[in-house]
Amino acid sequence: MPQVTSLASRRGASPAVKGARARADKLESRRVELANATLETLAELGYARTSLREIAQNSEFSHGVLHYYFSDKVDLICCGVRYYKAQCVTRYDGVVANASSRQSLLDGFCAKLEETLTQEAKMHRLWYDLRSQALYEEAFRADIDAIDQSLENMVWRVASRYAELADKQIAVSKAALYALFDGLFQRHLLLFLAGDTQAAARLTAEIRVLLPKIA
Repeated sequence: MPQVTSLASRRGASPAVKGARARADKLESRRVELANATLETLAELGYARTSLREIAQNSEFSHGVLHYYFSDKVDLICCGVRYYKAQCVTRYDGVVANASSRQSLLDGFCAKLEETLTQEAKMHRLWYDLRSQALYEEAFRADIDAIDQSLENMVWRVASRYAELADKQIAVSKAALYALFDGLFQRHLLLFLAGDTQAAARLTAEIRVLLPKIA
């Protein structure tokens, strides 16, 4: 039982090891705090127009503080986006767990989609910006791939539960399903950012047609 072994090891760790672990945890906690606090600036300016100095000028933190905790803007951005997307992929778990019917699951999923598209549009814009940058910046690729995989898993969980509620099987592959949903979301995000106030409603209308056909 690896988990028990690990727990026993932690209990039996020396004070020096425990102290080092506590310092590492505190450092990571501070990095996440700083990255989260500066995400709004990153989302507003985008990748190409930001540097640690510019981020500092648009936040309450000095350039020196940011440079102490992050080696460069790639390090800062990856930390922030990892944290943000980690929250995103769990927001649908409650909808999946509490759904007692296909209709309640579809309604809950669509409500969450509309909410995140309209209220967090700039953060999603930053995500797509970084995913495009990963085609050129090797430093981004591992983090972007990991986030993409977590989003793919999230979409699959929703569709799997939807299919399960009617004893059906999903008609497409996991990768194809994610590509369909992600493409629709990005398309309607672009429309929303361009001023289309009905973009979120049209997105969920598309989902209401698409999901029953594939699951």
